[in-house]
Amino acid sequence: MGKLPKAGLVTALVVLVIDQAIKWLVVGPLAITEFDERELLPIFKLQNVHNLGVSLGFLRVSPDKSWMLVVLTGAIAAAVLVWMWRERNRTDQFALGLIAGGAVGNILDRLRLGYVQDYANLHFGGYSPFLTFNLADTAISVGVLILLARALLVRDKPKEAGQSVEPSEVENSNA
Repeated sequence: MGKLPKAGLVTALVVLVIDQAIKWLVVGPLAITEFDERELLPIFKLQNVHNLGVSLGFLRVSPDKSWMLVVLTGAIAAAVLVWMWRERNRTDQFALGLIAGGAVGNILDRLRLGYVQDYANLHFGGYSPFLTFNLADTAISVGVLILLARALLVRDKPKEAGQSVEPSEVENSNA
């Protein structure tokens, strides 16, 4: 495996800590009960929603069967971490860190609570373009968008003749 992916690991840790802190704040000091809401801005309110599914509520399972989603999302998170470890591009490490931090935050919720704690509701009058979500969901979505944008729009420059090649690049090319 490659060098320690500091950009990705730091990003994942920051996302995880902030996500869990906001979730604690919503149910603890702010005492927002399930389906209660607190308007913060004309287009944004805090809610306390127990998400029994994955993104957008798909694959809903009962809390006693949430272990199935823990296994599924845990396998995905492990694959993202392996990818992050092998990735040399710092932007991709950052994006993978967003995904990993968000995934671990939601996995912790499922392990502790049996559901994912959602709290953010972006709305325009009576229209909400998204279901209630959390920072972990946002981090996962932004990370995936960064990876897609880089894959579709950005081309890394090829090495010019005469440029030195790092030993790790030679090892990776022989694999």
